[in-house]
Order: sequence, then C-alpha cells, then structure tokens
Amino acid sequence: MNLDISIGSLLDLVAQHVWPFVRIGAFVMVMPVIGGSFVPQRVRLILAVVLTLVIAPALPNLPSIDVLSLAGMLLMFQEIAIGVAMGFVVQLVFDAIALGGQVISMSMGLGFAVFVDRQRGVNVPVLGQLFLMLGMLIFLSVDGHLVLIRMLADSFHTLPMNSGGLSQVALSSVIAWSAQLFVVAMNIALPAITALVVVNLSFGVMSRAAPTLNLFAVGFPVAMLLGFVVIFLSMESLTANVSRSLGDTFGMLTGLLGGT
Repeated sequence: MNLDISIGSLLDLVAQHVWPFVRIGAFVMVMPVIGGSFVPQRVRLILAVVLTLVIAPALPNLPSIDVLSLAGMLLMFQEIAIGVAMGFVVQLVFDAIALGGQVISMSMGLGFAVFVDRQRGVNVPVLGQLFLMLGMLIFLSVDGHLVLIRMLADSFHTLPMNSGGLSQVALSSVIAWSAQLFVVAMNIALPAITALVVVNLSFGVMSRAAPTLNLFAVGFPVAMLLGFVVIFLSMESLTANVSRSLGDTFGMLTGLLGGT
C-alpha cells in the first residue's frame, strides 16, 4: 500500500492541533487543582495534549498561518494570553479562600502554625491550607472542572483564533476582577473575625475589672477554642460562599469570552 503524504498536508495537520494546544496548554498550566505545583508538569502536558486531540476536530476553520512566522508568533502570544486569563480568573477564587483562612488563623493566634502549600510551593498557615483543600473539594463536587473544560471548548467558537485576542475592555475586566480576592476572603473570614473580636473585647473588660488576670494564660486557649467552634459552625456558609463565588466567576468568564 502506497502512502502519498505531502509536506503541505503534514503542516496543515500539525497546525490544526498546534493552535488549539497553545490556548489549552496555557489554561491547563494555570487552572486550579491541575495547575498546582504538586501536579507534575508531564501530567499537565499529557492532559493538554488529550484535550487538544478531543477538541481540535470539532473546531471551525483554523487560520492558515505559519507557526514560525511573525504573525504566527503574535497569534501564539494572543492564545497564551487567553488561556492564562481564563485560568487566572478562576484561580483568584482559591487564592481568596486561602486568604480568608489565613486571616482567621492570624486572629486565633495560629499564625505560627505553617504548612507547605503544594499548590504554590510556599508556607501558609494551616487553616489557610485547610480552607484551600475544602474549596478544591467543593469545586470538584459541583463539577467545576467539567464546566471549565466545556467553557474552554466553547471559547474557540465565541472567541475564535486570529480574531485579535482579548480586547482592552476584556483585559480591564480581568484586572478589575482581582478585587474579588478581598471580597470573597472577607465573606469567608467575617463570622470568625466577628466572634474573635467579641472575645477580645470581653477579655479587655475583664482585664480592667481584674488586673491580676493573666490574659495570655486564659485568653489564648479560649480564643483558639472559640475559633474552632465558629469554623465548624460556619462550614455551611463556606460552602455557600465558595459556590456563589464560582458561579460569579463562570459568569464573568462567559462575558469575557463573548458567550451568553
């Protein structure tokens, strides 16, 4: 059997998968859970290749641009920017969850108890790591990873390649969306912070009434115990806050990519 394969057909086949792979690969390297440093780069690369092989055949006509040309390099940077922006918007939610846990940890006096965050490779308070793990479990339980993959596939239709990439308005929206980091963190940490402030005020009054009272011997264990109780009681609100934040993030991504 003779195989008649020309160089042109090979280049077209490669281009059909290279351009989607750039956007998908950039997204996989930044997206939550999969984009963490604890996931080997080889695993992320294999996942990006598999997603490319699944998504590429269903895409519209791809631009016939030489990968090694100046226009090809520009298009590659645009696709990388789109993939990174999508992953960055979702990653902000998990950074907010970790920040909320860190604020609670500092208020309880557990700031000295640190743990290596395998997601980023830095030391964070234990409660921040706990909240981050709970946020990841909530994200997986609501099929957030499947929603992201579907939005990634739809982005090639709503924001096709060689369409100019993200506009200036879209980039401004991504930058403005970073403010959600503090909003979500405050919503998560507010119940525990409020309870701990009441405890500190109570011990302040007690110290005025009984100056000989050792606040370090009494206040520290009480604040820590009350903090754990408030965290346990606020687990339901944590689930609601994370789910609502993920819903808002998916809505923002839909508008960013020009979908409905």
